[in-house]
Amino acid sequence: MSNKHKNRVAFQGELGAFSHFAAIKLAGPRTALLPCESFKQVFESLRRGDAAKAVIPIENTLHGSVHENYDYLLQFDMPIAGETTLRISHNLVVLPDVKLAQIRRAFSHPVALNQCRRFFDEHPRIEPVAFYDTAGSVKMLKEQRPAGAAAIASEMAAQLYGARIIERNIEDNPHNFTRFFLLTKQNAVPKHVNEGWKTSIVFSTANTPGALFRAMACFALRDLNLTKIESRPLPERPWEYLFYLDFFGSQTDEKVQRALDHLREMATFFKVLGSYRPTP
Repeated sequence: MSNKHKNRVAFQGELGAFSHFAAIKLAGPRTALLPCESFKQVFESLRRGDAAKAVIPIENTLHGSVHENYDYLLQFDMPIAGETTLRISHNLVVLPDVKLAQIRRAFSHPVALNQCRRFFDEHPRIEPVAFYDTAGSVKMLKEQRPAGAAAIASEMAAQLYGARIIERNIEDNPHNFTRFFLLTKQNAVPKHVNEGWKTSIVFSTANTPGALFRAMACFALRDLNLTKIESRPLPERPWEYLFYLDFFGSQTDEKVQRALDHLREMATFFKVLGSYRPTP
């Protein structure tokens, strides 16, 4: 990796996207950024060495899990090195000379549009229009200046592209949070860690009665707190599944090691995705 790429962080979307803010929280304010059009390109950039780290959304409290990224975690084999959570606030953004009464279309990512359904119910003259990215929709307003158009995006996006916010916090539910992972190419877990660490793994079990129950017992017997379990289809084996699991503890902890060794004995597939300390 060249020196110019060693501090670069890849993320999906344009500058001003929520992933941009997550990258700053996880990697620092002086981090160089590499915007990518798709999640797959984020992983490919990290694998090629175009970036030293990557930030991906993994779960939203309203929309659920980002299944595509769960699949890429296994496909690309990039360790999880950090985690943070962002409050997602959607704003109606326009060019400086546009008024609310003039707006006929609002551009944004489909997930953002879906999270602002009440706003569109209250403003039936405004048509929601799907776009590839929240911040990208603001960038498009600046570059193309379509008549009667607005965007739904973050405050950062409005500031970056010289736009203004005319309606704040238009999301239906204020309890709207997204969890992001920080990925690296090498898994560097310190030998000694304090409390507050988490570990993510993926495994599969034999398709037999009680197999998943026995797998979960590996953690219950050692008082390890599970925070999430997500199932994904196992490729080429219909109706069998991979299980992605998050729990508190580091893979360097003795009781975690015992739990993982126990699980390895019964799993048909097993992999540690990373141990990391969440960033508030």
